[in-house]
Amino acid sequence: MRLLHTSDWHLGRSFHGVGMLEAQQLFLDQLEKTVREENVDVVLIAGDVYDRALPAVDVVELFDEALERLTVAGASVVVSSGNHDSAVRLGFGGRLIERGGVHLRTRLEDIGRPAVFPVGDTAEVAVYGLPYLEPRMVAEKLGSEAATHTAVTSAALDRVRADVSRRRGLDPSRTLYSVVMAHTFAGGGVSSDSERELSMGGLGVVPLDLFEGFDYVALGHLHGRQQLQERIRYSGSPLAYSFSEARQSKGAWLIDVGAGGVDEIRPVQWAPPRNLAVLRGPIEELLASPEHVEAENSWCQVTLTDSERPQHAMERLRARFPGTLVLAFEPASRNAGEERTYSERIAQAADDTAICCGFLEHVRQRKANAEEAALFAETIDALRAAESGV
Repeated sequence: MRLLHTSDWHLGRSFHGVGMLEAQQLFLDQLEKTVREENVDVVLIAGDVYDRALPAVDVVELFDEALERLTVAGASVVVSSGNHDSAVRLGFGGRLIERGGVHLRTRLEDIGRPAVFPVGDTAEVAVYGLPYLEPRMVAEKLGSEAATHTAVTSAALDRVRADVSRRRGLDPSRTLYSVVMAHTFAGGGVSSDSERELSMGGLGVVPLDLFEGFDYVALGHLHGRQQLQERIRYSGSPLAYSFSEARQSKGAWLIDVGAGGVDEIRPVQWAPPRNLAVLRGPIEELLASPEHVEAENSWCQVTLTDSERPQHAMERLRARFPGTLVLAFEPASRNAGEERTYSERIAQAADDTAICCGFLEHVRQRKANAEEAALFAETIDALRAAESGV
């Protein structure tokens, strides 16, 4: 049996104001191609199918299309809900559509009810999907000792272990392999900017030893594909959703399960519809350097280090890098005296014109030119004349 571990599709998300539905459609094309070419039996989606609890109609239609394409390609699908999903909406009609090969796990009541798949004549794989567990909402229902991520995850996994033990006792002649899907922040994972915090102060981190004893743990929430232990992994998001993910290789994990258990785990690579580039330096250098040719067709985050904010910076950058979406200014060095606070500099201003020029410099990080200074002086003289009645 071959499993494909994915998560964090975030259908409907935008990227710095740019809609990503077309890019997500291209991802689904690659996903279906992988399922067909690799003869995938089961696709796992470990939470955050959608980017928000109330996805738009076209986003829901895209997911509906994805499920149809995957099942027509011959794969079953197991979906658990993440912190961005509405568990109730995502799980609607779950028992009915399970007949079509799509297993939704969004309810606490289903934590101990796996999707079971045969492996030959003597073994089977039981996939347990844990929905995202908000401690304050589920602690009492799970009988958890405390309203913390660790406590509620432990209580949920106790239910899973109890069902695994029960099933193994029913027919000792058949071997049962257990796979757990969880959308959480497990200790040892590396985060990125596009994940939203599960809790403050690191209290949401779940220790890895909670997952001991399972044959594979398919994690979701962190957007970088990574291995925490040999059989505990994050698939990461299939697309980059922040510039902090620019160096990440996007894809999924293929897990082969045979009569002896997990035989092999290997990565799947998916090409991005458009690369990301993070550029930094003085504007003239960025516009002239041949090093940045590839960035001309990428989405770009640019940080300018000029001592003064260049005029028309975004327009000039987009002339070479049309995909510039984020622009920041971090002067590499300042002239002597510029470390003074704005209040200190204004207090030492020679006259009202200097005060106005100082304010303009403070706001836009570039000194007023001669024409702007002259306009300030002219305006101030006109105001004084009006006040004096001249």
